[in-house]
Amino acid sequence: MKFQDRTQIEALTKFNSQGDFVTSFFLETDKGRLNRKEIQLALKNLLSGAKAQACGLAAGKEKTESLLRDLDIIADYSSQALASSNSAGLAAFSCSQRKFWQTLELPHGPRNRVIFDANFYVRPLAAILDKYSPICVQLISHREARWYSVSMGEIKLLDELQSDVPSRVREGGFEGNESKKIERHLDARLQDHFKKTAKRAFDLSKKHPFEWLFIGCEDNHGADFEAHLHSYLREKIKAHIKSRLNDSPAKVLQEALDVEARLKKTEEEETVQRLVGELERGGLAASGLRDTIHRLNQFEVLSLVVTHNFSKPGRICPTHKILYLDELKCPICDKKTDVVQDIVDEAIETVLKRKGSVKHITPPSKLDHYGQIGAFLKYKA
Repeated sequence: MKFQDRTQIEALTKFNSQGDFVTSFFLETDKGRLNRKEIQLALKNLLSGAKAQACGLAAGKEKTESLLRDLDIIADYSSQALASSNSAGLAAFSCSQRKFWQTLELPHGPRNRVIFDANFYVRPLAAILDKYSPICVQLISHREARWYSVSMGEIKLLDELQSDVPSRVREGGFEGNESKKIERHLDARLQDHFKKTAKRAFDLSKKHPFEWLFIGCEDNHGADFEAHLHSYLREKIKAHIKSRLNDSPAKVLQEALDVEARLKKTEEEETVQRLVGELERGGLAASGLRDTIHRLNQFEVLSLVVTHNFSKPGRICPTHKILYLDELKCPICDKKTDVVQDIVDEAIETVLKRKGSVKHITPPSKLDHYGQIGAFLKYKA
């Protein structure tokens, strides 16, 4: 199954292991960067190290055997997927003890890892999701229009439209009023084409929702066409691109991805600057791991901002699921807290479960000076 949207992450975060360990597996399989032999060697070393780790957990015979079964299933799946899949990455989530198994093909190569924990490790998925936005690419000329969906690095034709609009050809014998009448007629036909195209675009947006709209328009008619677009769609216009109707889907995709990457970088910079601004004026923001975790425990966090691959161990209350950096006992129930390998991942999962958002920031950035993590707050308790 291809990784497509946030609902797949939410399904993993909701899985209840009932105290058993679960296994999360990530492997980069980008054949444009690695050859088959390199990928197979990385897989072999990854699983070998994971087996040694599972046997050294002192988790009890039954739980250890469950983890080893997970790894055997993952090994079989990976061997088959490497022969049949062209995806840049593979992910698998297994809990043999609870008969749970889920695989995902990823559009972006993840860091190779196997994680044993009480919850599935979804942070790499959240980072990939943050890297892409659902995009509609609309290409339009004076008589044709075409729509593409670009999502997770792939392109798909959505619809096409043709209108009977004559070319603007001046023929001998037409002068004065007659010539103006022809021009008015052509303009009316052209505006009808734009109106029809704008309506089709709005209808498509309801069937195939997207966040960003990229427009490629021939003959300098962009402003005329956009005037007919619904205000809802005008607000989604993020870029005017060079691609045209006669360009191949591969060429359109490459330009869309290049533009998306630039916009995402700008978006990251603006997010960090906005967070820093809130912090400096004492507004609704927090920074640093300890304060951010505290605000999260207080249900104050609206969205999380975190440096890509920033990771720290921590602890969690098994009863209340409250996160701590170093509390050996939960102050609320006095029970011993459990160790978690990555408290940042636990924070990300918590925010996503509460329908909040997570923005991953590519280092280096100004966020590095504020503990590599921060949050926008709903309020301050």
